Amino acid sequence: MIVNEERKTSPKQRIIIVAIAVFMLFSTFALYVGIVLNYQNQESTTSDTNRKMARFNVLYEEYQNAKDAQGDELSGKYYEQFRKYKQNVKAFNAASANNLVKKDLVVGTGRALEYKTSADGKSYESTDVNYAAYYIGWLSDETIFDSSFDDSTNPTKLKSPLNGSTGMIQGWIEGLEGMRIGGVRELTIPSALGYGDTDQGTIPANSPLKFIVMLIEKPSPVEVSDELENISMELYGYSIREHEQ
Repeated sequence: MIVNEERKTSPKQRIIIVAIAVFMLFSTFALYVGIVLNYQNQESTTSDTNRKMARFNVLYEEYQNAKDAQGDELSGKYYEQFRKYKQNVKAFNAASANNLVKKDLVVGTGRALEYKTSADGKSYESTDVNYAAYYIGWLSDETIFDSSFDDSTNPTKLKSPLNGSTGMIQGWIEGLEGMRIGGVRELTIPSALGYGDTDQGTIPANSPLKFIVMLIEKPSPVEVSDELENISMELYGYSIREHEQ
């Protein structure tokens, strides 16, 4: 005859079972707390980032408004003077535009841009960026590819002037040699001193270019607040002061 015997756990086994249960309960609780804290941290980080982005948008809009106001003030000063040169935009013979041609329409009375002859003695180099310019650029078929006008067809004002830069095409750099602030010059730039055999937006490859350029004193840069600069660097790694002034 088989007798059913009640299986009993020893005190040691019961202690182990309770210990395992407590450990599992603690682990589950710790995991839950970790998830909650991580979620809260992520929410806090996201909230902080969103707050900074919102603040950046407000500050950058204020900065742009100040730049636009400065541009409008300069437009009021120079628009009527520069607008008349739009009539100089005419078709020209692309095949004959093989050399850089500089034609002064107005000789400036301000300081002359600083230049030096390149090491090979064949071109001009300039590190002078202390000027600003209004300009009209067009192709041989009379198409204006870029200008300082708010609308190339029916202009009503001037956009903010272009700040001087050593990153211009070579024809622009060489073409401004000898100019003074206040001067207006017409440039004919062969494609070799322009964009060469590379398309550049609406400019086809191997296109000679013409420009009307008026030099003015470089306006004082619009102030970028420390807060705007710091947020821009933190969020986007972009220095507004370095790139936009």
